[in-house]
Amino acid sequence: MSPSNNLRDLLIAQIPNLRAFAYSLCGNGDEADDLVQETLMRSWANIGSFQEGTNLRAWLFTILRNAFYSERRRRRNEVDNGDGEAELRLVDAPRQDSHMDFQDFREALADLPEEQREALVLVGASGFSYEEAAEICGCRVGTVKSRVSRARRRLIELLALENAADLGQDATSESVLSMAGSVTSQFQRR
Repeated sequence: MSPSNNLRDLLIAQIPNLRAFAYSLCGNGDEADDLVQETLMRSWANIGSFQEGTNLRAWLFTILRNAFYSERRRRRNEVDNGDGEAELRLVDAPRQDSHMDFQDFREALADLPEEQREALVLVGASGFSYEEAAEICGCRVGTVKSRVSRARRRLIELLALENAADLGQDATSESVLSMAGSVTSQFQRR
C-alpha cells in the first residue's frame, strides 16, 4: 500500500504531540528528538500495516512507547562513561519564578513511577481517553485510571499544592495546576 498525501500530512501533524510524549518519557530534548525520529522512521517503514480510518495518533504513540522501552532494555547492558556528570554541573538554572515552578513540576513528574507518569501524560497532557491510553499501554482501562489518579495525588504531594496562590499566575503555572487540580477537587469531595 502506498501512503496517501493525506496520511503523510496527518503523520507530520502529530510530530509536536509525539515530541511532548517522548520528552515526558526521556526527560531530555535530544533523546526525545531521537525517539520521535525513530518513531517516524518505523511508522513510515510500516505504513502499509496502518489501516486508514483508524486512530493514527494512538498507533504512533504505541510505536514511540515501544521504541522507548526497546532502547531502555538495550541501554541496560551499556556502561556509562561518566561524561554526563560534568555537563549536569554546568547547567544554569532558570531565574524567573515561573521557570522555577515549571522546573519543580518537571522534577516532580520525573519522580513519579514510570507507569504513572506515562498514564498521566497520555491522559492529562496528550488528551487521550482512558480507553485509548489503555490500548497504548497494553493494560486495562481501570489500571490507567488508577495510575492517573495516583500520579495526580503524588504530584500534589511533591509540589505541596493547595491552591493557585502556591504558584504564579502565568500560563506555565496554570497548566501545572490544571493537571493537578482535578485531584484537589476529588480530595475536597471526600
